[in-house]
Amino acid sequence: MIREFINAAACWKAILSDVSKNRGLLSVTEKFARENIAPAKIVFGTSGWRGEIGSDFTFNNMRVVTSAIIEMFKGNDPSVLQAMGVSGFDEIKNRGVIVGHDNRFLGPDFAREVIGLLQQDGIKTWYAGEATTPEFSAAIEMLNAACSINLTPSHNPANYGGFKFNPSDGGPAGPEITVQMEKIANEMMNKAPVLEPVKPRHINEIDLTELYIKYITERKTLDIDKIRSFVEKEDCIICIDNVHGASRGRIQKIIGTSNRIRYLRTEDDYLFGGMAPEPSDRNMEGMGKVLQESNAKFKLGAILDPDGDRIRHADDRMIIPMNYFGAMALHFLHVHKGFSGVAVKAVGTSNLVNAIAGKLNVPVRETKVGFKNFRPFMLKNATERAIVCFEESDGISGFNHTLEKDALFGILLAIEMMAVTGKNLSAYLKDIMDEFGYYYPDRSGIEVDRSLAGDALVQKLSSIREKYKEGSAVDINGSQRIVKDVITVDGTKLVFDDGSWLMIRPSGTEPKVRFYIEARTREEKRAIFETAERMTREALGI
Repeated sequence: MIREFINAAACWKAILSDVSKNRGLLSVTEKFARENIAPAKIVFGTSGWRGEIGSDFTFNNMRVVTSAIIEMFKGNDPSVLQAMGVSGFDEIKNRGVIVGHDNRFLGPDFAREVIGLLQQDGIKTWYAGEATTPEFSAAIEMLNAACSINLTPSHNPANYGGFKFNPSDGGPAGPEITVQMEKIANEMMNKAPVLEPVKPRHINEIDLTELYIKYITERKTLDIDKIRSFVEKEDCIICIDNVHGASRGRIQKIIGTSNRIRYLRTEDDYLFGGMAPEPSDRNMEGMGKVLQESNAKFKLGAILDPDGDRIRHADDRMIIPMNYFGAMALHFLHVHKGFSGVAVKAVGTSNLVNAIAGKLNVPVRETKVGFKNFRPFMLKNATERAIVCFEESDGISGFNHTLEKDALFGILLAIEMMAVTGKNLSAYLKDIMDEFGYYYPDRSGIEVDRSLAGDALVQKLSSIREKYKEGSAVDINGSQRIVKDVITVDGTKLVFDDGSWLMIRPSGTEPKVRFYIEARTREEKRAIFETAERMTREALGI
């Protein structure tokens, strides 16, 4: 007997409560996705529009959003055209749009809806099928396409669908584009239209991995021959956890099949085994077991998210978060490979890279959270060109590489590090910290009353930067620290005279305050967290 549900949200709740028992209810969710015509509020966040499949991420709403984008193309708004890197709608039609998806439920079906609507207006299309975000970014440049539409919610849970848009430079869409998308889409949604599906006239399939291989070979940031030789000849074990995502099969194509590389969770599974499909320490247990059981000299583990733009590394001694790996990447690319430029990171990222950059005379640029904020430093004609760009939430790209964060790049770079240094990642990191100092980053936060969300929260927290100025003293567990620098790029970051710091940042969408901290000893982390929370509560009067 088929269970009845009042909406897709209730159905998803049942599915996710026991994925092994309730997997069959996906057919019910599909029915909601196809038949639900309720409009949705469209918001393009840091990585596109996301929504629950069958609730707001429905076939009708997908048609509305796609139609809104086509209307944006036809509008020929100068600011949009400049941000997209095209002269007008005719150029978009001729250069074309790459459409694809990750491994999510109904991905191919949603993609055909998009392709049909684009073709109806005479726009050239390619169908990428299942592909990763960095492959879309590289393929746009290789094909000279106008843009791409990648149907992925990145690392969100199984009940989510997503819509990423990348303009002709391959980077994430900026506000000049997304604001217009939102405006037109929501104007359409207010009329509650019911749009009929349009079948594609043809499907022009394309292999984005082949294009990605050509891209990285031409760019020469990575030494693919050295990487392949290392895997073939050295005593190594490399374990890659694809988490049932679109990254599966990619590394095999890039560097070849090898019994020295183990791949985990490559099977089809729309529900990701019931776990959150993200690079997290908890999700790395299977990989850790593989590495611990091996007697190989070189050991490397990597876990990726479903669309292949986030990565976390490990060896048999430790997990290496992006806070550390990004700093290692700067050291490696500058010292061992000779790339010059600037180090670029999100403001809430470890200052280990600052310490390295300071001694190497490499300028550091800190931006707001969101990979799109790295674009000015990743362009070929940038005045200040990035050696590495990274953020603590597991995203990285490097010199002359994609404007999108790239987990495939992260794997290949880690292998090349081992090949060149002759060391496992933890040993290389220890050498770097012995020379440049030890740093221990972490993050936390607190929830606040819902009435404080948004501008009210931002306003109250701004008092922190007024109270704690450069030169002022802060008590941290009985020890006086002097504020050396105050950075207000994204929230308030207080950097102390010993190199430790705390950052207090309001959430833009939730009634939460996020704390990012970095201590110089492990034992000190708790005291800095307590200080950040005390400052926050004082500012909010709670």
